[in-house]
Amino acid sequence: MGMDLVQVNFKARDHERVGKFWADALGWGLSSEGPGVSNVEPVGFDWPDPSAVCIDVVAVPDLESVAYRGHLDLATESAQHHAELVARLVSLGATEADIGQGEVPWTVLADPEGNVFCVLEPREVYRDTGPIATVVVDCADPRAMAEFWGAATDWTVHAADDEHARLRSARGVGPYLEFLRTPDPHADRHRLHLDLMPPPDGDQAAEAERLRSLGARDADVGQGEAPWMCLADPEGNEFCIIAPR
Repeated sequence: MGMDLVQVNFKARDHERVGKFWADALGWGLSSEGPGVSNVEPVGFDWPDPSAVCIDVVAVPDLESVAYRGHLDLATESAQHHAELVARLVSLGATEADIGQGEVPWTVLADPEGNVFCVLEPREVYRDTGPIATVVVDCADPRAMAEFWGAATDWTVHAADDEHARLRSARGVGPYLEFLRTPDPHADRHRLHLDLMPPPDGDQAAEAERLRSLGARDADVGQGEAPWMCLADPEGNEFCIIAPR
């Protein structure tokens, strides 16, 4: 059995401000497990559960040095819901963002610290995901990314071609994880990475070694002595393996 994708991790100057934005945006609760961290998860959520991928917002001293290639896409149920959600997000502090998207049916916004995300037009594939439709990672080779992440996690590959790949928890709940071929990944616009967790009877070090055999490598992001392990996938996207619970 592979690991669970349990949360996305945002870096921020002001973790409380960014955490509150995302809690209000998603209609989730806000808490803190310790200094410099804001935890955003559904109210009453029994973590971990694949029905939701939670958000951790972590304060960092040098935000400009952070560059990942992931962002969130939010789901909507109708054209009216899309318009209302965009308006509400702007009232919470989001701003419109131009990343060269041109005329598209979705809306590109940025949170109060400039992290780009999308509010999608209604799509049938995301009708049961919850407020987060999908976590999107820009990449060069979606097929290869789907192969690696499908083996790394317990998530099932639903589609994979030269342009796009889509995975979801094997339990068929929660948001998707998608890889999008992008010539220019706009890495400087994203400060989000993925956190994985072994099953309760799993072993963190053993999982790290298994992922190395699949093409991952160790990553140094200045973590020092930490209870999590930092690796990078075959395209260099950094992620963390946290201790099982």
